[in-house]
Amino acid sequence: MARPANTRKEETHERIVEAAARAIRRHGYAGLGVADVMKDAGLTHGGFYAHFESRDALLVEALERAGRESADSVARSTALRAAKGISPFRALVDAYLADRHLVSMDSGCPVAALGSDMPRQSDLVREASAQRVRRLIDRVNASLPETHRAAASVVTGTLVGSLQIARALGNTAEGRAMLAGARQALLLQYDTHSPASAAPAAVATATASTRTSP
Repeated sequence: MARPANTRKEETHERIVEAAARAIRRHGYAGLGVADVMKDAGLTHGGFYAHFESRDALLVEALERAGRESADSVARSTALRAAKGISPFRALVDAYLADRHLVSMDSGCPVAALGSDMPRQSDLVREASAQRVRRLIDRVNASLPETHRAAASVVTGTLVGSLQIARALGNTAEGRAMLAGARQALLLQYDTHSPASAAPAAVATATASTRTSP
């Protein structure tokens, strides 16, 4: 039996959004080309306006999809760690600042991938971006020990900024040391349930070893 036309259209729509969600994390908002996204979805450019009123409308849906995918990935990783007795906050920090995010630009957090682009967008995209930031802050807030929840925005900024700087350094010893140092600092300051198992001296040594001479 043939599938209903609406179902086929919905599946096509989802393919476009999925391709766009990868594209914005890999190339930024400005790097999303409608023709390239449609090609990546296995479609022609001419079919775009059967699914979206504008490029901005696609950006909003792509951001929502990227945010859901990132949240689901972190939630799965957090659940695995929680099953081993790791605190919710440590599990979130370990998952968000994992070394794998240095090489997986198109599958990580869209806030880290797009943060510097967000203020430059149209009102529609900027509001969707701000909402995505708020949801990330809420997720961080829910993971923090109750005594530290007032710091949720600061912790979120540290997570996002640390990942951005580490990515700028690249998938190198220096980039990985940046993530390790950020994880260490956040856990020492905010995680009342986890032991400070990584010695600060070890992180400092790892960072120092990556520096070049002046």
